Amino acid sequence: MTQIKKIGLYTSGGDAPGMNAAIRAVVRTALFYDIEVVGILRGYHGMIRGEFMPMGRKSVSNIVQRGGTILKTARSDQFKTPEGRKKAYDQLKSQDIDALVAIGGDGTFTGALAFGSEFDMPIVGLPGTIDNDLAGTDFTIGYDTAINTVVNAVDKIRDTAESHNRLFIVEVMGRDSGLIALRTGIAAGAEAILIPENKDGMAHLFDRLENGRKDKTSRIVIAAEGDDAGGAFEIGRIVTERFPHYDTRVSILGHIQRGGKPTCMDRVLASRVGVAAVEALRDGHRNEMIGVIHNEISYTPFGSALKRSTEINANFLKIVEILSL
Repeated sequence: MTQIKKIGLYTSGGDAPGMNAAIRAVVRTALFYDIEVVGILRGYHGMIRGEFMPMGRKSVSNIVQRGGTILKTARSDQFKTPEGRKKAYDQLKSQDIDALVAIGGDGTFTGALAFGSEFDMPIVGLPGTIDNDLAGTDFTIGYDTAINTVVNAVDKIRDTAESHNRLFIVEVMGRDSGLIALRTGIAAGAEAILIPENKDGMAHLFDRLENGRKDKTSRIVIAAEGDDAGGAFEIGRIVTERFPHYDTRVSILGHIQRGGKPTCMDRVLASRVGVAAVEALRDGHRNEMIGVIHNEISYTPFGSALKRSTEINANFLKIVEILSL
């Protein structure tokens, strides 16, 4: 059993629904084991600047249902340098912090990986990102809420699409990963899904528009922001030029996908990994992400968590093709 007396806790990178539930779980689990917790405001940026605040039971009351992060978040170019990381370490030692819990995505864990290799301070991470693009966990904190937000929005868009016989190109988040688009496209009954991992998306869309049923009263296309076609407006322009008889509209959902109250699934996931993070530090784990695989807590080195395969489930694309007839 490792003697941990004070944990530094921070959120970094893009916010995700469920981060507050994870913060709550870490704080209350640490206090259960008589470990102090210091909140680090604005991620690595605040770590370098010494923006710390003590956290107790009351500081995390009534936050499990809130979106965003009470610890705030920011990106830090300075932390990418050895000098910046040394400043952060000195600030942590000045507060007698002897372990860290990081909540975030690939950028957060890239920073944690560099920091953990340079300084003798245990650090574990919780997967907080709506993109679900980390290896070592079936789902990331925020993903379930984000896809439900998208589906709710697309359901509303379909109402107006059917009223006017329109084709809607709906852009969702996913610069490097199409997992949000893929899952929500199935759930929303999309005509086609365009994602970075599939280079045949536009060809499939053209085939559907040329050879698909002509009696459909609405058509929905879900496009990840990182698709090869250049974004929703460019897709809309191409479709309008090639199929001028369609009344084509573009809708970019943007940052509403990051907000809102976390779903039950995200709250439970965040709570489970939050408790496991503190217990992992006590058991001597370091430089690992805490996730859930097949409903069991998993421990994945940061380097491996960042190496998620770009391959997607081919069955999902087949489902889209079958159900869009």
